[in-house]
Amino acid sequence: MEPVHLTAADCVFVMIDIQEKLVPALSGGEKAVFEASRLLRCAQEMKIPLITTEQYPKGLGPTVGPLRPFIDENALFAKTSFSCFDADGFAEKLSAQKRRSVVVFGAESHICLLTTAMDMIRRGYETVVVEDACGSRNPRHHELAMRNLMAAGAAVLPAETVVYQLLGRAGTPEFKALLPLFK
Repeated sequence: MEPVHLTAADCVFVMIDIQEKLVPALSGGEKAVFEASRLLRCAQEMKIPLITTEQYPKGLGPTVGPLRPFIDENALFAKTSFSCFDADGFAEKLSAQKRRSVVVFGAESHICLLTTAMDMIRRGYETVVVEDACGSRNPRHHELAMRNLMAAGAAVLPAETVVYQLLGRAGTPEFKALLPLFK
C-alpha cells in the first residue's frame, strides 16, 4: 500500500448518514458531528467537493442541523442500501469528480461506512476514513470496523491529520482561516 498523501485538488469528501435520529444513538455521536463540521469547513475553505448520503431519511430524518448548510442538494443522495454505491446516481457523481482520493466519514462505522469504504477500495479509490468523525451504536463495532478497514487498505486517520495534510503548510490563507478550528 502506498502512503497516503492527500491534496485538495485530488480528493472528494463523502459524508455518510449523519442524521437527526441516528446521531443520538451513536456512541460518540456528538464528537463525530463536531469533527464532521471541522472537515466540512475545511472542504468549503479548500473547495473540495462534498457528496452526502442519508439512509432512509423518512425514518431517520435529514442530516443533523449543524452540517446541513454545507450540503449541496445536487450531491445529496437518499438511500436504503448499505453501500452508497447502490444509491441511484452516487457512483456516477463520485466518478464525475475525476479525483482519486476519497475522504469518508459518517455512520454507522460497521454498516454503511464500512460497506461503502470497502467498495471504494475495490473500485481503486485511495480511501481515507476519518475515525473520529465516524460512529456506531456499539463502540466495539466501531473499533472492529476501523481495524478491518485498515487491513483492507484504507488509511484510518483523525480529522486533524486529514486537514493538516490537505493544508500542506502553515502561513497560507487557508491555514489562517482553519487554524482557529484546531486551537
